[in-house]
Amino acid sequence: MPTLAIHADRSASGTLRFPAHPIDGRAGTSFKHQHLPSILADGDRDDGFFEIHAENYMGAGGPPHAALTRIREDYPVSLHGVCMSIGGPQPLDGAHLGRFAELVERYEPAIVSEHLAWSTHNTTYYNDLLPLPYTEATLRRVAEHIDEVQEAIRRPLLLENPSTYVLFKESTMSETAFIREIVRRTGCGLLLDINNVFVSATNQDFSALEYLSDYPLEHVGEIHLAGHAEQEDDEDDRLLIDSHDGPVADAVWRLFDIVVGRCGPIPTLVEWDSAIPEWPVLKAEATAAQAILDRCAASRERMHANA
Repeated sequence: MPTLAIHADRSASGTLRFPAHPIDGRAGTSFKHQHLPSILADGDRDDGFFEIHAENYMGAGGPPHAALTRIREDYPVSLHGVCMSIGGPQPLDGAHLGRFAELVERYEPAIVSEHLAWSTHNTTYYNDLLPLPYTEATLRRVAEHIDEVQEAIRRPLLLENPSTYVLFKESTMSETAFIREIVRRTGCGLLLDINNVFVSATNQDFSALEYLSDYPLEHVGEIHLAGHAEQEDDEDDRLLIDSHDGPVADAVWRLFDIVVGRCGPIPTLVEWDSAIPEWPVLKAEATAAQAILDRCAASRERMHANA
């Protein structure tokens, strides 16, 4: 297995420092076990990567680990947590965090990420990633939890912006201001989910471009793209659901192109988690993302050459 571990060092001030990315400028996809035979038969060992959801691999062994071990022989992976409940009011589940850290050590992922959300109450785990009020109290709690995770995994965590369907009147700051302060306090990085930005902007009636202009793009270590479903709410207004069950929408591709133009070719992951298509369909989404990343890289090379 190739070594692709990223271990964060701390400066004299205690700030986590990010080493170079082994998957810079590459596009990847969610790893689904049913695709393994097609991926291996494809024979196309490009520079892409695969993302796994940590909670699917918290057992000691069995078919999930066998499949992941096989894919890890040829590709780097990113580890994406969905149940850490970073924003929850209660302490982090120590056993869950321990299993998470063991996965990081076992598979040496290129990227480790979690959500700015909560999903537990006492001993109850919800299937949804629930939103937070953006207040000073929430800020302190989230920062403490991120510090705890980063100490356990011995590297920086990337924090993903949520898709939202409601707003809290208790909030005293914008989402972008909250995220910027989290980065300042913890030294974590960011996972920018552009589909989430578009979903939230549509549902909350704000400008996705203005949100991105205020977002701390300089701290983004990974981008997520995904499909969404379109519905109507009780007042017959347009409502988008972050469903991950279809191709990336044209509007999201356009936002991605803008973000990459500003930030450069950041590692990009196409999520597709339900109504999963055949491997060539998912691979084509990653290929489309790679084309945009490559075009950005070539443009930057030309600018550098002409400088």
